[in-house]
Amino acid sequence: MIRGSFIILLFLFIGESISYFIGNIIPGSVIGMVLIFVSLTLKIVNPEHVRAVTEFLTKNMTIFFVPASIGIMKSWNIISANWFSLTFICISTTILIIMIVAFIQEKAEKLRKKKEIENQNI
Repeated sequence: MIRGSFIILLFLFIGESISYFIGNIIPGSVIGMVLIFVSLTLKIVNPEHVRAVTEFLTKNMTIFFVPASIGIMKSWNIISANWFSLTFICISTTILIIMIVAFIQEKAEKLRKKKEIENQNI
C-alpha cells in the first residue's frame, strides 16, 4: 500500500510540476492522471502496485466531495444571485450532451451492424 501511495503521489507531483511550468493552463491533477493512465497502459507501472490504494480511494470517494461542497457553500452568495443562469446552463448542457452521446451511439451501432454483415458475407 505504501508503494502504491508513493506511485500515485509521484504522478501527482509530476503533474503539478508540469502544470506549474506551463502556466497552470491544465490542472496538475489532470496531467498526473493522464500520465499514470499512460504509464499503466504502456505497462511502465504494474497495476498490482496501485490496486490496493485505488480500491481504498474508490470505496471512500465521498471524502473527496467535502471540499467541493464547502466551496459551494462559501460561494453561495454568487450562486444565489445567478441561480437562473446556472440552472439554464446546467439543463441546456445536459440536453446537449445527451444528444451528442445518442448521435455517437447511433453511428457506432450502424458501424457495428455493418461490420457484422460484412463478416457474415465472408
